[in-house]
Amino acid sequence: MTSSNLTFRPATREDLPAIVALLANDALGEKRENHTLPLPASYEAAFTAIDQDPNNELIVVDSPDQVVAGVLQLTLVPHITYQGGWRAQIEGVRVAANLRSSGIGKQLLLWAIGRAKDRGCHLVQLTSDKARPDAIRFYEGLGFVPSHEGMKLHLDASVDDSTTPASALLRPVQGDSQD
Repeated sequence: MTSSNLTFRPATREDLPAIVALLANDALGEKRENHTLPLPASYEAAFTAIDQDPNNELIVVDSPDQVVAGVLQLTLVPHITYQGGWRAQIEGVRVAANLRSSGIGKQLLLWAIGRAKDRGCHLVQLTSDKARPDAIRFYEGLGFVPSHEGMKLHLDASVDDSTTPASALLRPVQGDSQD
């Protein structure tokens, strides 16, 4: 599919159910997302925070066959390294299952890379769960290289006791990542 057949646009509140359904539509996403309607208020709060932040963009792609055929979040981050350079972080990349391998994912990523260049970024980075070998091959095919070893530390939000040592708020993470 070519980019001329696709529309890239900022997500709207009305897109949230479709976005969350995309995020939940794989083995990892189905464990951590809740796409029952009405959606939990946390999704609405996250959308508001992203929408109000000029360095965050939640982008959807519409195809001739489907509104919200894909989604990604592009976050622009200033760094002291690289002489104060900006980086683009891509997260939450999903394409509707019935449209995978159609070229939409490639066009979505190319759009995001172009947007990062337009915003003055010197680097685009992303992470992908090691349990997603097809996604990793896809990103490598676009020129991304596994140059760093990424690590995550999940914070247990269920503990709300200011007297609890910080180490007690942490839980180990194995085989679970955001993307």
